[in-house]
Amino acid sequence: MYEKAKDAVDACMRKGMSRRELGRRLGALGLTAASANVLWGTASTRALAADFDWMKHKGKTVTLLLNKHPYTDAMIADIQAFKDLTGMEVKYDVFPEDVYFDKVTAALSSRSSQYDAFMTGAYQTWQYGPAGWLVDTNEFLQDESMTAPGFNWDDVLPNLRQSTAWSGVPGEALGGEGAKQWALPWGFELNSIAYNKKMLDGAGGEPPKDMDGLMELAAKMQKDVQGVYGIGVRGSRSWATIHPGFLSAYTNFDQRDFTMEDGKLKAAMATPESKAFHQQWVKMIQDSGPKNWSTYTWYQVGTDLGAGASAMIYDADILGYFMNGGDNKEAGNLAYTAFAPNPKAKGPTPNVWIWSLAMNSFGEQQDAAWYFMQWACGAEHALFGATKMDFVNPVRQSVWDDETFQKKISDNYPGYLDQYKASAPGSKIYFTPQPLFFNLTTEWAASLQKMVAKEVPVDEGLDQLAASVDNQLKQAGLG
Repeated sequence: MYEKAKDAVDACMRKGMSRRELGRRLGALGLTAASANVLWGTASTRALAADFDWMKHKGKTVTLLLNKHPYTDAMIADIQAFKDLTGMEVKYDVFPEDVYFDKVTAALSSRSSQYDAFMTGAYQTWQYGPAGWLVDTNEFLQDESMTAPGFNWDDVLPNLRQSTAWSGVPGEALGGEGAKQWALPWGFELNSIAYNKKMLDGAGGEPPKDMDGLMELAAKMQKDVQGVYGIGVRGSRSWATIHPGFLSAYTNFDQRDFTMEDGKLKAAMATPESKAFHQQWVKMIQDSGPKNWSTYTWYQVGTDLGAGASAMIYDADILGYFMNGGDNKEAGNLAYTAFAPNPKAKGPTPNVWIWSLAMNSFGEQQDAAWYFMQWACGAEHALFGATKMDFVNPVRQSVWDDETFQKKISDNYPGYLDQYKASAPGSKIYFTPQPLFFNLTTEWAASLQKMVAKEVPVDEGLDQLAASVDNQLKQAGLG
């Protein structure tokens, strides 16, 4: 029976049969799901090792700095596969997000060699890369002796490859000429609408089609459903308030954070079109947002949806995904929809957050760390995480095309796959890369707070913001 099961798994690895058919055959042979997973892992290791010397760094140890996240959980659950493949050991420290980025910055700025590789967002690389703290992974990607033939860099979604590469010149496009690949995309999230289908159905509502519809629906839900507010969006005084739903909607109205004039950056938040959008966004929060909106991070936005305190959120699609499971009160009642706020837009333009893996330029095990990074960002591990764990969204097209993954998503998360397919073509980082990103975007969030609190009119607040941003750019030699 074992040989028949092994042959079936090997056939699936060669793409001779679908994962669904493999499951049927293994079930007919009497194998449990756990036994099937072991066979799959063994076959994956055999396939990977067939055309590349994965044992080159046998006996070495790679040390990682990781953020607490479901993606991290999936990696740790599969880490034995990497150890078996390479003969290496892996050590790691995991910290919650509220302290994680401080840990990374402290380690890199002190030129510590403690960690060989670490998790990062793409925005952080705009600081880390030009400072000389990161290795440009192009030197590994372009070296056939260092990168396995099956790594298939082209399988990684192109917008994500481009969004994690930058020349280091303020204002130059991500992924443009001379761009350095500061990190490898690992898992990501785009921004769309997650909503409580049970509530919407009960109130006779439908998912919103545009910004006007979102505002109307949020107000209706707040009025018709007792104890519920209409729409959850982030509001804390942080750059993280601007990058999810807000910038996704802002971009959909063809608005930018900056323009380039004679090689200099100039704030673009005070255009008439930007002011009109801000008016809508501010009114939506005032009329239908949570009472303590200015304290809201991703955590409060998500938990309110999962607990039934809000009818909708405009935030990361994976946030709605996680709220539809576990012991959340509203698990099973949530659904998803792609969202294009501008009725004239061709489609959604979600800004993305990309959890990526980067290499410490001060690390002492760079070659070994590269072996780990290409394994962790490879299709085999991504498929394991996507089908066996909650590694959503994967960065590889081959995983999105996998029948088992599609069935898992379709059966348990209504509308999630459809919203992804509609949103993905327009999903990328829409911020202009520049070294003052965190300070200037945090100031944008602070200005938004003042507008919502009616401490300053929207028009006046945006004029003040643009003037302040231009002054800071000028002082830094960027404007």
